[in-house]
Amino acid sequence: MKHSTDYLEIMRPIIALDDEYPAGFVDAMHCHDRTQLLFASSGVMSVITAQTSFVVPPQRAVWIPAGTMHEVSCRGPVSLRTLYLERQLGDAPTECRVFEVSDFLKALILEVVSFKPLYDIEGREGRIVALLLEEIDRMPNAPYGAHMPSDPRLLRVCQTILADPSDPRTLDDWAKLAGMGRRTLTRAFKQQTGMGVAMWRQQVRLMEALSLIASGDSITRVAYEVGYDSPSAFSAMFRRTFGMPPSQYQLH
Repeated sequence: MKHSTDYLEIMRPIIALDDEYPAGFVDAMHCHDRTQLLFASSGVMSVITAQTSFVVPPQRAVWIPAGTMHEVSCRGPVSLRTLYLERQLGDAPTECRVFEVSDFLKALILEVVSFKPLYDIEGREGRIVALLLEEIDRMPNAPYGAHMPSDPRLLRVCQTILADPSDPRTLDDWAKLAGMGRRTLTRAFKQQTGMGVAMWRQQVRLMEALSLIASGDSITRVAYEVGYDSPSAFSAMFRRTFGMPPSQYQLH
């Protein structure tokens, strides 16, 4: 198995590694000199930055630009493929994003992981790397993130919701927690996150649900666990948000 500390100084456009992480693993806040792409072939990751909280289901990937502070945690075992990219590669995104991974892109990722560290940039390997970068640019974003506010008072509310997405507190309760008036909270929260408190909590609930389902929990149990009154209401909202029923994310 290749390790990042052994290879990241090699002058190649992409360094690709594979690794296995146990349930409960947490890689505390850190950053890299290279842009990082994390692809989970199995298992569910959570990735938190100062700007956004993401859930990364199996067969999706997250793009983390160079220098971005982030924390990665694994609810269950995760089989990970990591690509470290040169800091400047064309019009590479400067913000984190979770995106879909086509079967073709998955095959390219797995192929690049198999390369020797000093692969031939001018030969077959170099052409595959160039094609992989093109395919990444073509992949659509996936709705598995929630923007984080910068105001510490609003951040307190968001961190409380992240810790327990089923928390049933009302808007007045959240305003009290933030030490703000109801109207001030509503206005500031939407300005900084792009959505209202209730919608933000709903997004976090669905991301938590997705993580639980992909880890093997039943849909009925997950629906109640994240704060829904019924599995049917949960399934309807899940489908509207993610474009497919929660059963599509169950382990098979």
